[in-house]
Amino acid sequence: MDIQKLLRNNIKNLKPYSSARDEFQGGTNAMVFLDANENPFENGINRYPDPYQNALKGLLSELKDVPKDQILLGNGSDEVLDIIYRAFCEPKEDNILILPPTYGMYEVLAGINDVAVKKINLTPDFQLNVPKILKAADAHSKLLLLCSPNNPTGNSFSAKDLGKLISEFEGIVVLDEAYIDFSEAESWVKQLDKFPNLIVTQTLSKAFGMAGIRLGICYASKEIIAVLNRIKPPYNVNILTQKKAIEQLQNKVLASNQISDILEQRKHLQIILKNIPFISKIYPSDANFILVKVDDATQRYNELLKLGIVTRNRTHEVGCENCLRFTVGTAEENKKLIEALKTLKAVLK
Repeated sequence: MDIQKLLRNNIKNLKPYSSARDEFQGGTNAMVFLDANENPFENGINRYPDPYQNALKGLLSELKDVPKDQILLGNGSDEVLDIIYRAFCEPKEDNILILPPTYGMYEVLAGINDVAVKKINLTPDFQLNVPKILKAADAHSKLLLLCSPNNPTGNSFSAKDLGKLISEFEGIVVLDEAYIDFSEAESWVKQLDKFPNLIVTQTLSKAFGMAGIRLGICYASKEIIAVLNRIKPPYNVNILTQKKAIEQLQNKVLASNQISDILEQRKHLQIILKNIPFISKIYPSDANFILVKVDDATQRYNELLKLGIVTRNRTHEVGCENCLRFTVGTAEENKKLIEALKTLKAVLK
């Protein structure tokens, strides 16, 4: 696949902004920096951050076994996705494919970038309808966005189906793996060399407990990453985010223990929820949340809110009528959820 043919013409010809830290890339020891119009008084944050986050990328490269030049970092995954849209989708001309129910920002970003959206619903068991997806694509279908494990359903897609779509879709396939650390499925990051049109996005917001620092990660071919680097703002990942991410990622035991606790609590919740009379279905989950079908999602949401429990009402999502989504909390938080659910009476029909 010729990636250059998929790029917008203005992006092909774009001359990226060159920051002061782009022009000088030497060491910092004993250097006097008078190039970037910074405040000279040292306080830990008076200097611009590394625009390419080399130290952080080095750590991620070791953890994921991916070369640094195949990694892009962004101000949350939403910025990473927005940069991808701007690289490949011509406003008012191109379209993207999304698979409801799915992450809502895919459609929002299409609207922001004035790109049409084609929707191909998942099957009733929330799997991919591969023939319909491929049939829906046309010459202007630049991006196919997949979320696996999927939000809001929690399930992973068939590896066979994913492979077929990545192989046969004649555009860029963006695979959102925000919840991959809670799944037994292997990350598709390991398949990047096999599929030049594949982009895998991940995040530190879920398994690594760093939602507050807003760090999104993109893994792709060197060619795609080089293009995205030309588009991104020069200092899009601030110095505090970089430092905190490095600090937390180096504590591998903490992350591993927290993931194990969440998985144990997820299993416990799935067992206990079977005994709640008004829950008629508990969907399988490879994520840090559980989707359940209840008798009246809006009523149950409001009742739980009054009891101090904030959940997510997904009843208006395709295929999720009367469904609530429970994030897996701490043991104490999950206990409070169960106790609250047990106090609720059946809905009168």
